Amino acid sequence: MNGEGDEIVLQLADPPNCPRCGGPGPVSAQFSHSWTNASGKEVPGIREAMLCPVCDRDEPAADRLLAFFAVHKTLELSELETFHDLTAAWVAVARARQVDQQQLADEYERSRNGEL
Repeated sequence: MNGEGDEIVLQLADPPNCPRCGGPGPVSAQFSHSWTNASGKEVPGIREAMLCPVCDRDEPAADRLLAFFAVHKTLELSELETFHDLTAAWVAVARARQVDQQQLADEYERSRNGEL
């Protein structure tokens, strides 16, 4: 699968649990991701997203892909184009998801105070 000029690797067999809630999901995706560090230099890396039926609920692209998995227990050749389109839409949303800076700052402070 290809998105934004890079390879996207999907894991359908035994994907990792959701890092947000710990629950299982039907698929994970790994894709390239970069950020700019404090010195202004771009840092390349890999990012992983997990499709979670709990945490991704009410996000339209995720809901459509979750519905696909609910209906199709196995992936047939005739369903590949639909699967590709649904997965590409979900990955685009996951790729655009940003870190909640306030939550990160709050967790950092809680960690410094021994509350985590």
